[in-house]
Amino acid sequence: MSKVCEICGKSPTTGNMVSHSNKKGKRWWKPNVHNVRAMVNGEVKRVKICSKCLKAGKIQRAV
Repeated sequence: MSKVCEICGKSPTTGNMVSHSNKKGKRWWKPNVHNVRAMVNGEVKRVKICSKCLKAGKIQRAV
């Protein structure tokens, strides 16, 4: 399952976990993506949208 926001394109990023002793290990940051029924071009569709776009009102949820 793809964890990409269909509105803003936010996707997982990589980086390092850094411990107190400055040891580094790989890790992932995954966006908070929800499957939402929303109105897209006048019809109801299921879209994957991050919580930031949902909170900002960039898409209208279908009721």
